[in-house]
Amino acid sequence: MIRTVVTGLGVTSPFGAGTKAFWTGVAGGTCAIRPITLLDTDGFRCRIAAEVPADALAGSPRRSRADRLALAAAREAIADSGLARADCRDAGLVIGAVGGGMFEAEKWYWARTRGGAPVDAASSLRAVLPFSHAETLGKALSLGGPRETVVAACSSGAVSLALARDLIEDGLATVVVAGGADSVTRICYMGFNALRLLDPEPCRPFDRERRGMSIGEGAAFLVLEDAEHARARGAYVYAELSGYGITTDAFHPTSPHPEGDGMVRAMRGALSDAGIGPAEVGYVNAHGTGTPQNDRVEARAIARVFETGEPLVSATKSMIGHTMAAAGSLETVATILAIVEGVVPPTANLCAADPDVTFDCVPGTARTAAIDCAISNSFGFGGQNVTLVFRRS
Repeated sequence: MIRTVVTGLGVTSPFGAGTKAFWTGVAGGTCAIRPITLLDTDGFRCRIAAEVPADALAGSPRRSRADRLALAAAREAIADSGLARADCRDAGLVIGAVGGGMFEAEKWYWARTRGGAPVDAASSLRAVLPFSHAETLGKALSLGGPRETVVAACSSGAVSLALARDLIEDGLATVVVAGGADSVTRICYMGFNALRLLDPEPCRPFDRERRGMSIGEGAAFLVLEDAEHARARGAYVYAELSGYGITTDAFHPTSPHPEGDGMVRAMRGALSDAGIGPAEVGYVNAHGTGTPQNDRVEARAIARVFETGEPLVSATKSMIGHTMAAAGSLETVATILAIVEGVVPPTANLCAADPDVTFDCVPGTARTAAIDCAISNSFGFGGQNVTLVFRRS
């Protein structure tokens, strides 16, 4: 039986370049949600976001912002894994994406319609579609194996990891670089503002006074590998991706099922795939957006799955906002490092938990805990539910 393990991590986050900066930030409970500078916020209810510092991006400025976020993270993941050039030649690539190069396309359109400074259409529109990330990374990193792009709303980054595991365990690849990337875009920021789903203050998942989400951006990539291949080359193994569950509510275009039925099925399916019971899970990295409805439904779903267990639960989005297609992979890195470091990141900005929340949300300060098994939840628009299970290897 083929097992899939994680041998490399790479992150570009609002804390800056690298996995170390990311982990220091989330484990320290630091909130990176600040006044936004990339967009004009005049007239908006919300004027904050979690932006990635300019010096954390990689590649030519002619590339899209999202491509540069992805390239920096993927390069780090490959370097961290210690893969040889020969391994990369046949390595697969799976990328979760939503916005693509929309930030640059919007900039071009804004200048064209509002009389701004001329913007080069060729460089602004070349990478507008999400699949551009796979083309950019595949070529830049010489990844010659199977190549896929996943567009599954906020669950895209998590789905990419599940599909990478399938490629490995179906024998189609020995090594796969997988993750998600997304940059801030006007359409996302303005749309959520119009829907009044953004909190004017940094989001506070599971708090009784929560008022909405915060927008973020970033990228995270993991090197997933056949466990025997990793052992043979003496690679360091962070954890095993031992199971996943994917479901679709088909309940509403944007809202989850009110009782979290799809979320429950995703979590239970993931645990069954991993061959473990709820009581073995020590930590849940929640989707935790900070919106009143989504947090309430997720809390109900977690309570239904873990009715006889008491895992610690926290929301990474409280510190880096909702990074859209990158959310599932960034939160996966936090989940894996919680196992490796024996530290559960906190839920920042949480003052008083909602009465509907029956679990320990690790408010404010990280918690030391021996974690052998943890799950990461990603629940996207339209009820696109993904749960990943990681175990100490």
